[in-house]
Amino acid sequence: MMNSCRSFVFWSNKMICARAIVAGPYYLSQRSHSPTAAAALRRRFSAATIRMSSGPIVEHVVLFKVKPDVEPSRVNEMVVNLKGLTSLPQVLHLTAGPVLRNRSASFAFTHMLHSRYASKSDLADYSAHPDHLAVVKVNVLPVCDDIMAVDWICDDLAGPVKVPPGSAQRVTFLKLKENLGENEKSEILSVTKGIKEKISSIDQMSVGENFSPARAKGFSIASVAVFGGVRELEALESQSAAENEEKDKVRGFLDGVLVVDYAVPGLR
Repeated sequence: MMNSCRSFVFWSNKMICARAIVAGPYYLSQRSHSPTAAAALRRRFSAATIRMSSGPIVEHVVLFKVKPDVEPSRVNEMVVNLKGLTSLPQVLHLTAGPVLRNRSASFAFTHMLHSRYASKSDLADYSAHPDHLAVVKVNVLPVCDDIMAVDWICDDLAGPVKVPPGSAQRVTFLKLKENLGENEKSEILSVTKGIKEKISSIDQMSVGENFSPARAKGFSIASVAVFGGVRELEALESQSAAENEEKDKVRGFLDGVLVVDYAVPGLR
């Protein structure tokens, strides 16, 4: 069980720790957008120019911990080449960059990649693509000392498949206690999905069960909440009692929580 700390939105003060903002040469600055600016960015992604979800979407999130002695230029090169993978034919959406906040003291991830695919086979083809393998070998492994990945299927994603530039994301991974039954697991999934109804500032919510356990450090349920911008994400610090009551229903089923905040780069 993770050390207890002050509560942050979504999950218990018994599980979530730290407010360490990733700093130093590995933190590439992100600009907070006002509600007006964030709304303007979202309007650029009209139904005529973006793909809306019409079926299950495969989510792929990778967290990277960059070695502390790596030169900033090599970190930037890693980010640029990860972003370049968006051109691969299997990719529906891909964003990569520095973590905005790492809210879990047991981990110190500095960067994140989030991508979406139409199927598990598309994700497998992306993973095996020579361009992807080259980036991992040349740009990622030499500069990172910890990597984890979680994959899941979202059956009911509402809204655009591509997360709009200027948005903010909260990624949450849940580690369940051993020997939980399907009823408890279903309850955890239901409560996690229900968070969107409790927090009106969430534009999109994706929740599912991890299907790549070998790389996930024991975390088995994942979610990505999308907000209009960093301002809306930071407003979650004032968590309501009603939301805490929902989480209390499943808190006893959890053996760990990992929470990372990320700002999707804006248009330039």
